[in-house]
Amino acid sequence: MNFCSQCGEKVRFAVPEGDDRPRYLCDGCGTIHYQNPRIVAGTLPISGSKVLLCKRAISPRKGYWTLPAGYMENAETTQQAAMRETWEEAFAEVALGDLYTLIDLPHINQVYMIFRADLVGSFDAGPESLEVALFEEHEIPWDALAFPTIERTLRHYYADRESAIFPLHISKITPEDRERYFGSA
Repeated sequence: MNFCSQCGEKVRFAVPEGDDRPRYLCDGCGTIHYQNPRIVAGTLPISGSKVLLCKRAISPRKGYWTLPAGYMENAETTQQAAMRETWEEAFAEVALGDLYTLIDLPHINQVYMIFRADLVGSFDAGPESLEVALFEEHEIPWDALAFPTIERTLRHYYADRESAIFPLHISKITPEDRERYFGSA
């Protein structure tokens, strides 16, 4: 950031008085520009014994499989964001269940929130997906998953399915965890 979005003056990067970390500060109008993590909300759509996955039509990781998920928009709840992203990517309607995975990615300033969901009706590839399909556990394209957050969510689901108990899983993805997906984090 070089200029203030409020008044257009140059900003500086410094610790504001009373704060404990550097922020972009505008000496012209006094605005402190806070930059916070982005929330990625999505679903784990389930139909019987199958899970719905989307093959990405956009970067990053175009051509790789993912759960329907994306950045939360202003003025919506995490549940609304998850349902909207599921519709946008898979033209799928879901009955939303509980929050299932909460995954921190502090090195890229993201937090993933994936809800379990029951697939209601049909589905089709949305504009951000090349294709959309239901997979049994043995059919999951493990080597072609887009992100470690997706793999982690699916592995939790298949482990929990044996007991039919689906607790909230809270974890963190490190740069090392991402390395096999992106070459280096």
